[in-house]
Amino acid sequence: MGMNKSLAALMALLMPCWLFAQTDTTTAEEEDFSMYENLDFVDAGAKRFCTPKVFDLSPAKLISVGFDYQGAFTVDYGEWKSGDSTWSAGSGNFSGAGGLRLNANIPVISKTNIVLQAGVNYARTGFDGTLDAPVNPLDATLRTNGLTTAGINSTLFKPLGDEKFIMAQASADLNGDFYLDNVTPLKYTRYSAALIYGKKKSDRKMIGFGLSRTYRVGELNYIPVMLLNWTAPSRKWGVEMLAPARAHVRKTLSARNILMFGYELEGNSYRILANTDATPNNYELRRGELRFRAVWETSMYQFIWMSLQAGYRYGYSFNLDKFDNDKEFFRGFFGDQPYAQENVLGGTWYAQLSINLVSP
Repeated sequence: MGMNKSLAALMALLMPCWLFAQTDTTTAEEEDFSMYENLDFVDAGAKRFCTPKVFDLSPAKLISVGFDYQGAFTVDYGEWKSGDSTWSAGSGNFSGAGGLRLNANIPVISKTNIVLQAGVNYARTGFDGTLDAPVNPLDATLRTNGLTTAGINSTLFKPLGDEKFIMAQASADLNGDFYLDNVTPLKYTRYSAALIYGKKKSDRKMIGFGLSRTYRVGELNYIPVMLLNWTAPSRKWGVEMLAPARAHVRKTLSARNILMFGYELEGNSYRILANTDATPNNYELRRGELRFRAVWETSMYQFIWMSLQAGYRYGYSFNLDKFDNDKEFFRGFFGDQPYAQENVLGGTWYAQLSINLVSP
């Protein structure tokens, strides 16, 4: 529902990328670096700092405009209980789902001793239902309103020397069954963060460990994380990983063509407002998806890259939680708090296309 408008908006946003492209007339000259063998640094005692990159890392996306599409799937709804009302279990059939995705990550500070980025993100998922009558309130709002995420984020890279570093990430997302003209109240913003301590052992390898506060599994959780960016000596293969959020094996075809194979865990907690329950605003959909995928990234023109990914979307979580007095609670992996409604999101294929302005 509404996917044709989203696709039209995507094409309109991509048009300036072609209108403002300019020809690159620079050429690289081969230089004999042996002439510098006997030279010293002007300040031999100057402190050196490691950088946040390794050889052949996939390019960082400064601005990204994309469209995500999922094939047909079903949602098996459990019994819904609310006060004296009970809705029987049933299945909702959808012919597809998808929508526009926008991301921007702009460097705010870029120095040898600190790098800070700030960004915004927007993701829309409309659900195309094949049945006229909704099964229950959740099924009805998915068909009518879909799901939307709008948020801000930041990433800090702080080198502690020529090897050790600290990386911190933070985000604030507003998620719900809303459109931009009827946004969920800001008090329902969900916050995520991660802190990593690591070591860059060479220009081919950096590794780190830390802790994350995340909603990627659909609900609030605290989990350990591992960062690994590694490039083989041949520079044909590599690994890009921030587990458990994502992990990929990278195949470098050329300086402007990259293939990656792996997965990403994608999800959040969505405030459900437009339902028929007597006390709305007290439910959240805990949505988590595990996406197994192949990704092709290629340069279309200078710093304008295209990214095409396709794979299988597995429904990790799609349950509904009820809140008392609007208070968030922590269940984690071992909590036994009951869900208001336990659902199963069926798996399906998916594809995503984006045009990106990447970092030099």
